[in-house]
Amino acid sequence: MTKIATLNEVAARAGVSVITASRALRGTIHVAKATREKVLAAASELNYTPDVVAQTMRGSQSRLLGVFLLGFRSMVFHELLVSIEEQAHRRGYELVVVNVAIYDDGRTTSVEMMLKLCDGIIWLLPSGTHSLMRKLEAGQMPAVLVNFCARPVALPVVSGANYSGAYDLVNHLIGLGHRRIAFVEGALHTGQSRERQRGYEQALRDAGLPVDADYIVPGDFLFGGGREGARTLLALPNRPTAIFCANDEMALGAFKAAEELGLKVPADVSIAGFDDIPAASTVTPPLTTIRQPLDEIGARAVDEVLAYIGDRGRSPSRIELPTRLVVRDSTGKAPQRIRPAKLA
Repeated sequence: MTKIATLNEVAARAGVSVITASRALRGTIHVAKATREKVLAAASELNYTPDVVAQTMRGSQSRLLGVFLLGFRSMVFHELLVSIEEQAHRRGYELVVVNVAIYDDGRTTSVEMMLKLCDGIIWLLPSGTHSLMRKLEAGQMPAVLVNFCARPVALPVVSGANYSGAYDLVNHLIGLGHRRIAFVEGALHTGQSRERQRGYEQALRDAGLPVDADYIVPGDFLFGGGREGARTLLALPNRPTAIFCANDEMALGAFKAAEELGLKVPADVSIAGFDDIPAASTVTPPLTTIRQPLDEIGARAVDEVLAYIGDRGRSPSRIELPTRLVVRDSTGKAPQRIRPAKLA
């Protein structure tokens, strides 16, 4: 069995005291750069791994950030996690990723452990009704929410501009001559779908167009929800000429629905999404969407949680980063003739 290296051995290999070795490994400002490099080299040679649990019990920082998710199905999670990991590593932190969906089922052990071990928490796409939210709002530890706008919250939030992005997207469709524009909702727990729907409805009203309840159907931010929502819309007697899905993943499902019904995108129906995930630019036709700055959102979330770790008295703030319309080939001019769908 391989022997586990100790901090004493790292200090001896680097030729420094144990206290200096400990400070160097924690990244404190009280260690000279050359000394820190010697200690890090010794730790690497000995394959030394700090005992995070022991450090935390002694009241030291663990240099760990917990990332909370409600399941792992969203494609947006990957883009955010890549950015968060890169920024955390640059700042000398590592990540622990936890699915907190189990918390409300009474399986709290792993989540409670992370709350004790981690210096701070970043929660991606949280639910405002989740019981863990109340614990974080009580101020037990530094925590930042990412892409949350379901309700006012006593925590810092970093998000994209949902309302204005949706407004810009619908204005683009109106400019192409579309007057029957539908909306496929996403899951409601983060509040993002509601904000995107609000932008969709306001753009219609500002253009003098009605908000038709028949053109607003439920979805779930997943491929299947987009497919089923689009099938419902495309089966209407006076079907829409354009469909705005609350995210790209549902828009890809809407592509599938159009194909199944024998309709061409965008000749028969224009389809657009929100997020600009990598798949948006590689599908055929490439997807018109609203680009969220997911890399910047992730990086700012790390910066915010570290600021709160350093200053527990900071007042919570909301940072909303601008989005951008990306026009691709999935949207075109409204068709002059409505070709029947193959509903059988």
